[in-house]
Order: sequence, then C-alpha cells, then structure tokens
Amino acid sequence: MPRGDKDAYTDKQKRQAEHIEDSYEERGVSKKEAEGRAWATVNAMSGGGKKSGSGRGKTVDKAPARKGGRKGGAASASRSAADRSAAAKKGWETRRKKAG
Repeated sequence: MPRGDKDAYTDKQKRQAEHIEDSYEERGVSKKEAEGRAWATVNAMSGGGKKSGSGRGKTVDKAPARKGGRKGGAASASRSAADRSAAAKKGWETRRKKAG
C-alpha cells in the first residue's frame, strides 16, 4: 500500500477526517495542512486504519479531538475583554467584506 493510500480506513474514519479537515479550513489553515492534521487526529484516536482485521473492535480514544477543542480557547482567555472585543469586531468586518 503506497503512502497516503486511505483504503485501510473505514468509511466512518474517512468522514471524521473530512469533518476535522473542514473545521481547520474554516479557521484559516491551508488545505494541505488541514488534511494532514485531520488524518493525524484520526490516527491518534483510532490507531490508524481499521479495515485490516486484526485491529478491529478496539475502543476509540476521543482525547485527541477534545484536546484540540480545549486548546482553542486558551489564547483568548488570557486576553482582556477589550482585546477580545476588538478582535471580534475586526473579524466581523473582515467576514462582512468577503461576503459582500
């Protein structure tokens, strides 16, 4: 199996990776980087491709996915309310300009 071949992954793992990848792209991460991070997260959660047979039936560790969600708020939590508000207003303006 060549590197990057996703045949050993279940449909559920592929859907998970796609969803994670979309989330990263929404946050401004490049397509290639988002795909790499998504598959790294799926591998960390499930231990890699599950279709082969010997590794089936093992529990899925959801800690890697939860870790990403927890880390996301750490940067803004250490900033003042005024800084967060200014950043939110700037983001709103940027999104408004892109949409319009």
